[in-house]
Amino acid sequence: MEVKASLKHLRMSARKIRLVIDIVRTMPVKAALDQLKFNNKKASLPIIKLIKSAIANAENTYSLDKDNLYIKSIKADEGVTLKRWMPRAHGRATAIRKRGCHVDVVLGEIKASAKKEKKVVTAAEPVKLEKLVKEAETASTKASAVKSAGKKSTVAEKAKMFRRKAGTN
Repeated sequence: MEVKASLKHLRMSARKIRLVIDIVRTMPVKAALDQLKFNNKKASLPIIKLIKSAIANAENTYSLDKDNLYIKSIKADEGVTLKRWMPRAHGRATAIRKRGCHVDVVLGEIKASAKKEKKVVTAAEPVKLEKLVKEAETASTKASAVKSAGKKSTVAEKAKMFRRKAGTN
């Protein structure tokens, strides 16, 4: 079973990210997180968040145990480069490239489990507004009939009450 997570448009060069991800490639996720926690590179923090996201995907989508996962593959690709200009001497301008990258991680299982399918999440049936209005009208007519046998109120008057705008009479 493979679980994927990706980080797009990270404003850090892929070269700097590769220094960090080369440390944790093919490690169990628990050991990789410990290794990144004590690494003094700034690129460690987004990689930690990405691995935690992949672990959460594995636990919530496939019901996998996080102690049974390892980093099967992790890669950093070049992303968008922002081009900026900096003034220099004699009226010249030099280009500054602010690089970005995309990072992808794939987690695999150390010992294969029998779980192969995603969890199925069923959504509740949407509520129809017309159905709610009809239920409210029938409930209000029954309640008004019981309360006041002498007073007569129509359904049209009750419906008119709901159409009023706030602040106008």
